Amino acid sequence: MIEYLKDLYGHQEWADGEHWKAFEALPASLNDPALTKRLRHIHLVQRSYLSICSGEKVNIREALVQFERLPMPELKQRAMTYHSEIASFLERCSESALGELVTIPWRKEPTPPLTLLNALTQTPMHSHYHRGQNATRLRELGGEPPMTDFIVWIWKGRPTPAWS
Repeated sequence: MIEYLKDLYGHQEWADGEHWKAFEALPASLNDPALTKRLRHIHLVQRSYLSICSGEKVNIREALVQFERLPMPELKQRAMTYHSEIASFLERCSESALGELVTIPWRKEPTPPLTLLNALTQTPMHSHYHRGQNATRLRELGGEPPMTDFIVWIWKGRPTPAWS
């Protein structure tokens, strides 16, 4: 499963980079409230799940305030840093650790146990969902969203991300 997770996260990084390039090609998109709100949310969730999976405490309210204030260039830089950190985390992660339980601290109602594998699967899926929304919004703004399907990434030979 570790190798498959590495693929999911490799795709996530490539797709994030492709989207950032498309947004920067239409600078007005980085001033659009709907698009930038989701973009901040994507990167906040990515960072928060990495913290949870690493056993760190997460104060989601503080993190939300912090991410809401980040200028777009700094948000992009933090996204790039996150991808480097999750890749390092996956290099250190063992197959046996994937069955360990993690807790999502902002969940209020009782939930069934969540494994590290579940949490690590959630992040790329969540990001993909919101990238789709941002692709639709980018098209509405007059931009051209990139094709970032997982299978396209595989067909292209699993390219490394190009953020600009």
